[in-house]
Amino acid sequence: MTRRVWLNAWNNLVASFKPKQITGNHKGTDYIGNKYYEIPADPSRGKRRPERWFEATTGESGFDNYKPAEWESWLRHRRSEPPTDEEIQKNLAIMEMKKTNAALLDKKFGKVNEISAPNDIKGMDSFPKYPEYQYGRKK
Repeated sequence: MTRRVWLNAWNNLVASFKPKQITGNHKGTDYIGNKYYEIPADPSRGKRRPERWFEATTGESGFDNYKPAEWESWLRHRRSEPPTDEEIQKNLAIMEMKKTNAALLDKKFGKVNEISAPNDIKGMDSFPKYPEYQYGRKK
């Protein structure tokens, strides 16, 4: 019995140094070119949730890269099914419409760079000043 434990420990140690080849099912590609993959859940092995990841077009994978919202929610398990092509095209059309509307508003009203404060807020000058609390004043 003890030999078996040591043998399993040794095999696990050796296996940890070998590179793992992860192959998953290709679930889709977004309009940027990122590819999305999934390994389905296998409750018989104790794996309750599917494993999901993506390969970025730049070669760097990570959650800091830009991904469309539909794919981001699928990666984070907020939705069970990957987005459909119709859904992606619909969201692309909405995004383009927002860009053109923003350009029209900028052209009509000009860019607003500052947020103007209401007239009743004057900042720190609106507080009362007392001579005994002022710095730099000599009596």
